[in-house]
Amino acid sequence: MQTKTGITKTQKRLLAIFVSITFLFCLLFVRLIFIQLVSGGKLTQRAAEQWYRDLPLSAPRGNIYASGGELLAGNVKAYDVYARPNAVTEKARAAETLSDALGMSLAAAEEKLSERRSEVTLARRVSPEVAESIDGAGLAGIYCVATYKRSYPYGSTLSKVIGFTNVDGDGQNGLEGYYDRYLSGTDGYLYAEADIAGRETDGDTRYVPAVAGCDLELTIDADIQSYAESAVMAAHAEWQAKSCSAIVTDVRTGGIKALASYPSYDLNDVPRNDIELLNLLSKNTLITDVYEPGSTFKIFTTAAALEAGVVGENSRFYCGGSRTVDGTRVRCWRTAGHGSQDLAEGVKNSCNCVFMDLALSLGTSRFYEAIEAFGFGSKTNVDFFGESAGIVMKKENVKNVDLARIGFGQAIAVTPLQLITAVGAAVNGGTLYEPYFLSEVRSAEGDVVYEHAPKAVGRPITEQTSAKLRELLVGVVEEGGGSRAAVDGIKIGGKTGTAQKYENGAIASGKYVSSFVGFAPADDPKYAVLFIVDEPSGYTYYGSLTAAPYAGRIFSRIADGENWRRADAEDKVYITMPDVVGTDQAAAVAELENAGLVVETVGSGKVVSTTPAAGEHVAVGDVVLARCEDST
Repeated sequence: MQTKTGITKTQKRLLAIFVSITFLFCLLFVRLIFIQLVSGGKLTQRAAEQWYRDLPLSAPRGNIYASGGELLAGNVKAYDVYARPNAVTEKARAAETLSDALGMSLAAAEEKLSERRSEVTLARRVSPEVAESIDGAGLAGIYCVATYKRSYPYGSTLSKVIGFTNVDGDGQNGLEGYYDRYLSGTDGYLYAEADIAGRETDGDTRYVPAVAGCDLELTIDADIQSYAESAVMAAHAEWQAKSCSAIVTDVRTGGIKALASYPSYDLNDVPRNDIELLNLLSKNTLITDVYEPGSTFKIFTTAAALEAGVVGENSRFYCGGSRTVDGTRVRCWRTAGHGSQDLAEGVKNSCNCVFMDLALSLGTSRFYEAIEAFGFGSKTNVDFFGESAGIVMKKENVKNVDLARIGFGQAIAVTPLQLITAVGAAVNGGTLYEPYFLSEVRSAEGDVVYEHAPKAVGRPITEQTSAKLRELLVGVVEEGGGSRAAVDGIKIGGKTGTAQKYENGAIASGKYVSSFVGFAPADDPKYAVLFIVDEPSGYTYYGSLTAAPYAGRIFSRIADGENWRRADAEDKVYITMPDVVGTDQAAAVAELENAGLVVETVGSGKVVSTTPAAGEHVAVGDVVLARCEDST
């Protein structure tokens, strides 16, 4: 007979065992519920991955078009090559075939086919010819899947705007990256049952179709872009500059009609193996970088002074070659001085003393209100990555000498896009528009998904001030430093600029940014052009000599293309640009010159591209550029 104490111990042990078993069953029950309700989907997917093999169906990326419908970025058929090692029955022949077709070593091919994985990638985006040679070998376990490779019909044109994609077709920079959400489609799949070795069986198949990406239509005008490309390349060749750039905008909407920079790179041959070079060539400095605008900023000092009423028709200024402000002597660009002059003469002469006087008359508060109203110190909100807001000194830190320097375009830094956007407001009647590239988004079926409307973001000056400013700036081109931008038969207004560059906080000796910004037709402005020559070589560095002629060349081509009334229009003779790509340099130059064209060349050897491209309409006497094999 057990004692009362012994029974209690036994019962305690049984109770503990019962509780433990009950607890374990509860844990199992909870685990089963978790597997069914929480992990069920993942486990089902993992099981499917083992018993199904998926054949990817690539979605075509959306196309990018210019405003006239010209294709700027599209797709060409390509193939990805895969292997299922367990299904490869002739490994030696397969390795040899793949080595020859894909340009890989025999050892690398054999290693790929020996991997203990259900599927390995052998090559991406190979040509149809390569895929055909592989398929034609009839190799079990090796297959080619149709996909797409990005193609850019115009090569280097708009390279810093369009950007490029990676090998998977994802946008990396430029508009390809910024609007990747529209351009990217959704890939589809073809699922097929497979055995444990990865070999397809005769079981069920499941088909999920691919959805194509949307198409973009830009504000870019292909013809105007061609004029800008031709001008920057020719200027670069003439002045041996660090770089040359041009922007053309529609001052009535803010739409960007052209943006060109040289040196550039071919979008079909992106230098991916040299990251430093790629970053240098692909960076759109017209949007991301700042510079001292120099005398082009005098446009806004003039506008602010006219708007505030601190200057009138009878105002007189005297320039003795310098002004002393806060005990600091600030020189005019003409050290001998300009003498006595009125406002119109001061603008035509680009006299620094005049603009120092205007800035000081305005005072810091009023001048800064005008600067901010024109958008300086703030991003324009253009649809592009990496935009800079520029550099504007804090108002509370500004001394009179700083204010005087800002008046003629020093002690302030702007982006080229900021500058031309503000010029548009100065001459279009006083409305500041947000600049933009994207005009419209369409689905693959052609339905409009998004349409951009011009966006007015401010009104820095009145129509009356804008009209007076246009009159003054026409005088700069007709009688002043911008005369080399003049075009017979049309009225152009504008302003030149020459600014010293800074390196490590100090003036860089002999380094300048030369520029010209103008608009036409001056009576009813439609387009603004900003042309920049960065570090022209030699002693000719004034914007009036280096930049203005090329801006005038762009205006001349626009005038021809849009049939603006010109006195010499009937004397123009047009021809079709000859196709000299692939021709030796000497023979190409001879053919182009025989056609009546003025030829600029870069590099030597065979011609790899021309600006304008073959087939475009050009006027006899126009400057064309032939880029040869070893050009950089």
